Amino acid sequence: MSAPIVVAGASMAGLRAAEQLRAAGWDGPVTLVGDEPHMPYNRPPLSKEVLAGKAPFESLALRPRASVADAEWRLGTRVTAADLGRRTVELDDGTVLPYGGLVVATGMRPRRLHCPGPLAGRHTVRTLADARGLRDALTRPGVRVVVVGAGFIGCEVAATAVALGAAEVTVVDPLPLPMVVPLGELLAEALLRRHEQRGVRFALGTGVTAFEGDEHVTGVVLADGRVLSADVVVESVGSVANTEWLEGNGLDLTDGVLTDEHLRVGGRPDVVAVGDVARFPNARYDGVPRRVEHWSIPADTAKHAAGAIAAHLAGTEVALAPFAPLPTFWSDQHDFRVQSFGAPALGRDDVRVLEGDLDGDVLAGYHTGGRLVGVVALGGRAAAAAAARYRAELLKQPTLTA
Repeated sequence: MSAPIVVAGASMAGLRAAEQLRAAGWDGPVTLVGDEPHMPYNRPPLSKEVLAGKAPFESLALRPRASVADAEWRLGTRVTAADLGRRTVELDDGTVLPYGGLVVATGMRPRRLHCPGPLAGRHTVRTLADARGLRDALTRPGVRVVVVGAGFIGCEVAATAVALGAAEVTVVDPLPLPMVVPLGELLAEALLRRHEQRGVRFALGTGVTAFEGDEHVTGVVLADGRVLSADVVVESVGSVANTEWLEGNGLDLTDGVLTDEHLRVGGRPDVVAVGDVARFPNARYDGVPRRVEHWSIPADTAKHAAGAIAAHLAGTEVALAPFAPLPTFWSDQHDFRVQSFGAPALGRDDVRVLEGDLDGDVLAGYHTGGRLVGVVALGGRAAAAAAARYRAELLKQPTLTA
């Protein structure tokens, strides 16, 4: 029997990789290793519908395709080391697994604040356990909430906390506007107004220096000297790539796992990376390797990477077009949605209103050198539908290698 393809990481990216390996013709053994005890589940609703109590935790489960019914699942087990030369990975229980191919799908973990003060009352949102604990805390009467970080998760949690009836919700961020990195100033200002109109407070342009309280957080000390009362703190200050287990193999792990244009790692055709841990060049834009933490990326990377590694293991190398996905994200906040297609962050210096107005439903276009590289809608269903109409236009544009 051939050595298995080991998929290190058993969340959505790992599951999609296993399914795509079968679709690409790999009929050998597949082993998935995941540190959570759960089968793969959908993470985006954790900070929205699930946290708000509108969807049960059980609804998040992803149903594996029949093609991977014979896959081996090692759940509640973490990959701790890899020897790419010997083609082995080591697990936290001491098991050493040989592999014929390796899929890196270990994803991210929340970055934590290293400030003095108590740990109790401080939450992150990444796992089912995180969401359960945070929901219990947010549903207490009169709760005062401080969200540190005004990115996707931070804004979603703030909106959910308001809907749950929190007495106070304040978002802290050292940047001047919420979600300004992916959206740019024009839409970030519109987003700020909408949150404030719905009761969210902001402390922008400042950071956190300490937490007050003995055993449980009672306050958040800001760099500008203010102290915010808090019963619950949500830390949403970015992510850290789970790549420590790959150290010692001569790889570039600066920010995730660097890959080539086919998601191959370190020049090895038998190792690929998928999901938000992969730092890949996108031929659709400037070819600069970047990580992309969007819901569409696990499936997109899995399909391309599976084709590359399956062809190599079958000895049928084929010429593949460079990986050139069209990133997609959405974020539901309060009663509106932020919907994006493309790479708006690359066009923040040239943002134009394409449809609507900033005080209502609005669609903005992001340009680089006059070329439309992304669109973002802010508003209701009509705005999201308007953004979707531009998807075809973005897909038609030639890649850098065309």
